[in-house]
Amino acid sequence: MIVNKMVYMNERKAKGYKIAQENKIQITKDGWLVESQSGNGFYKVSNEFICNCPDSELHRETCKHAFAVRYYLNIEKRGINGLETEKIPLTYPQAWSIYNEAQTSEGKLFYELLRDLVKDLEDPETKKWTGRPRLKFSESLYIVIAKVYSQLSSRRANSLFGMIQDKGFLTHIPHFNTITKVLNRKDVTPILQELIATTSAPLKSVETDFAIDSSGFRTRSFSQYAVDKYHMKKEHKWIKAHICCGVKTNIITAVKITDAYSADTSQFIPLAQETRDNGFVINEMSGDKAYSSKANLRFINNIGGTAFIPFKSNTSISAGSSRIWKRMYHYFELNKDEFLLHYHKRSNVESTFASIKRKLGDTLRSKTETAQANELLCKIIAYNITVLIQEMYELGIKLDFKTKVI
Repeated sequence: MIVNKMVYMNERKAKGYKIAQENKIQITKDGWLVESQSGNGFYKVSNEFICNCPDSELHRETCKHAFAVRYYLNIEKRGINGLETEKIPLTYPQAWSIYNEAQTSEGKLFYELLRDLVKDLEDPETKKWTGRPRLKFSESLYIVIAKVYSQLSSRRANSLFGMIQDKGFLTHIPHFNTITKVLNRKDVTPILQELIATTSAPLKSVETDFAIDSSGFRTRSFSQYAVDKYHMKKEHKWIKAHICCGVKTNIITAVKITDAYSADTSQFIPLAQETRDNGFVINEMSGDKAYSSKANLRFINNIGGTAFIPFKSNTSISAGSSRIWKRMYHYFELNKDEFLLHYHKRSNVESTFASIKRKLGDTLRSKTETAQANELLCKIIAYNITVLIQEMYELGIKLDFKTKVI
């Protein structure tokens, strides 16, 4: 058995070396595309050298496509028969001048766009305020989202608010407790959801293919469940963000916040429906095996799109299976390379989560469940604004937050 395994591994290395020498590898922003030796499409190799080809998924071993990338990057120092691989420069297709201009302008444009986004918002509390005049609701939301974007604590953010006031974006600097009070308001949650829809709306003409996934964000609260039942050490609680994003710009079009143990598949239709309600046309929707269900495939098909979700290994087709379930199953089994070309657009949602956590942090400062959910929504609003800034330079779009989302 060990000898056979070594033979197979050497065969994979030999084939991978040949692929690398034939230069059949394309670099993407989150991995590599390796051309199938049959010439029917590409396989995706991640930055961790994990491939989605049948050989890799079945045997859980490094496949020829992953070896090809390793030879391409000169990680495998020697080729077959003692030949040295040639070092190939690792470059990414990027319009650096545009990218640099967008990144260097983000700090200034973010606060200007945020002001335009929230300036017409009205406080949902209709009761008359008879005490000392308080900060406008639009300015309250402004400072909350600006604080989340800055990643500063409420107290340390006061100096930031002073600079924002000097620019004329605030009438006066609020008390730092204002941020906590706003985040703890349940009536603010639907307003933040609406702002996510508003920030994604300018890219309705750009995005037609979407991806769905979820990821956890750590809170500063502790879970007592594992301590009581399993006598384990205290662990931080997590909450989960389920998102739908476009695969071209990675703009987030819909969000659902749940507890850490909420199932993914039940969020598929609500996210897709919200994306459609926000004015987007859905041609393709991709997701991993967690979203594999007849209802999810049927929903996307009924609105004129196609769901590219791989089938689980124990999936069976019966006489009573729906037409769309049968059609996509046979497409997946008989045209796997072509199917995977569509499915790999799903990697963009992983890039989206990585970008949010890298830019805005993966930890939530708030203590209550309502505040944690609202803080996470603020992160996503801030992230969407940064995407719009990038697309202002790359696509030349003009932003007008006055336009209502259809």
